[in-house]
Amino acid sequence: MKKLVVVAATAGLGMTGLGLIGATSASAATDTSAAFRPASLSWHACQADIVNGAKAYDALGPVKVSTIIQCAELQVPLDYAHPNGQKVTLELTRTPHQGSGPAKGDILVNPGGPGGEGALFGPRVYAQNSAAMQQAYNVIGFDPRGIGFSTPKMTCDEDYSNAPRPAYGTGGAATDAAWLAKTKAYAKACAAKWGPGSKLDLMDHIKTIDSVRDMDTIRKALGNDKLDYYGASYGTYLGQVYATVFPTRVGRMVLDGNVNPKHVWYDAQLDQDRAFDKNIEYYFGWIAKYDNVYHLGNTQQKVHDFFYGLENSLAKKAVSDQGAAVGPDELVDGIQTAAYRRSQAVWHTYAAALSAYKTGDVATFVGTYGVQTTGGSDDNEFAVYNAVQCTDTQWPLSWNKWHADAVRVNRTAPFETWGNVWFNAPCLFWGAKAGKQVKVGQTRDLPKNILMFQATDDAATPYAGALELHKVLKGSHLVVQDGDRTHCIVHRGDKDVDSYFDAYFLNGTLPKQDTVHVPQLGDPTPPASTAKTAASAHSEVVK
Repeated sequence: MKKLVVVAATAGLGMTGLGLIGATSASAATDTSAAFRPASLSWHACQADIVNGAKAYDALGPVKVSTIIQCAELQVPLDYAHPNGQKVTLELTRTPHQGSGPAKGDILVNPGGPGGEGALFGPRVYAQNSAAMQQAYNVIGFDPRGIGFSTPKMTCDEDYSNAPRPAYGTGGAATDAAWLAKTKAYAKACAAKWGPGSKLDLMDHIKTIDSVRDMDTIRKALGNDKLDYYGASYGTYLGQVYATVFPTRVGRMVLDGNVNPKHVWYDAQLDQDRAFDKNIEYYFGWIAKYDNVYHLGNTQQKVHDFFYGLENSLAKKAVSDQGAAVGPDELVDGIQTAAYRRSQAVWHTYAAALSAYKTGDVATFVGTYGVQTTGGSDDNEFAVYNAVQCTDTQWPLSWNKWHADAVRVNRTAPFETWGNVWFNAPCLFWGAKAGKQVKVGQTRDLPKNILMFQATDDAATPYAGALELHKVLKGSHLVVQDGDRTHCIVHRGDKDVDSYFDAYFLNGTLPKQDTVHVPQLGDPTPPASTAKTAASAHSEVVK
């Protein structure tokens, strides 16, 4: 999900598209990856950066995952059609089961994106697992090709996100020209480093189908006949495609926060625009409910007016402090986190920072919403997001269509429509050809035991898409959390949700009904103390 996008940027999901398999059914027997035989994995102590990253999850459960995590590297073909050609290296982690005797299995996990780092998602999932799950299963994390600790790591322009960026605007000639030039330059920088003619043509081999083939290679390297899998956000799309291309290799598969397989990817952003607008207005209503805490207005409309007034003001002059700045884009990107997840830390932090701005506390406001003004930042996630999205399937190449659709949607959903346009606009200029989309579910031997989880008011992957996927994955079961606005609901503190997850992995037990419903936990209340930091909110965001 990061979003379908990425929280730090605007609305992407962390979604992506699909790859090179044809539109007809496919199977492991006919897929080009069948010819490649990986080396066995050699597990060893992890490098310090990975161990230190895992320490963030030590407090989530009784087991300090940073003390038990193991690492391995796996070489896979850049192009599975040429298995003996150039290779890329995937970074894997294993957080081992704590039970005596052999593990029940290995659960491969992916956090979404595309572009989300997965090596450290493994210890996170393990730490959040129940004691019974920790006793039974090893959890395998992996950084997909081009991402994180895998090599090479794809970056294109580390100064791209320096603040303040040009205002997203509403489709005017000046903002369009500025952003079209900016996104074209970014696509050109990526092509120069990673496109055809470069030392390693990664851009032509970083589609969803490439990562799906990598997942099957990981299965082989683990020595498993079947793949057990948990995928969140865009990770659900990886699961969908895997189940279609390698249907007989699916063991137990959980998909959480589900991508609509028929809206990959252009239509997915339009779905998000409407859903995020709905959620941010709900959040404004929550802020108004606690006007005695935030003092931004005692009605939803008043908070709405304050926010959009502030956005307009920042478009005229950004606010800066300690080498960071907040312009209109940074404001929208930051508060979008609250539309991703219903959480006390997240909801309070962003509301409190708006309140701080109103009282003249610029340091707190910029500390929460600000982005560095110089020096650049790691654009790995953004680079891979575009590399996957832009080549999974063909985006419209007509700017007139993009503009007309955005103008139409923006009339009723103004919150992040134009931000989403510019987040995805590099696809207008991308320097690699798009592939053909895998038709999810159209294969013989489609597994009938896939378990799905979904909140009805998830903005990153809207509920209608989960219903579509449930229909396409015939025989799947769906757990729905009614009224919840959280993107991905497993391990979010709901015992009813997690009990279905555990019963499935531990015993193979699916819900008795095709679809079951659980209630949301309820909206948060502001904490007694207002000393929460932005870091506490950011740590809860699902990518």
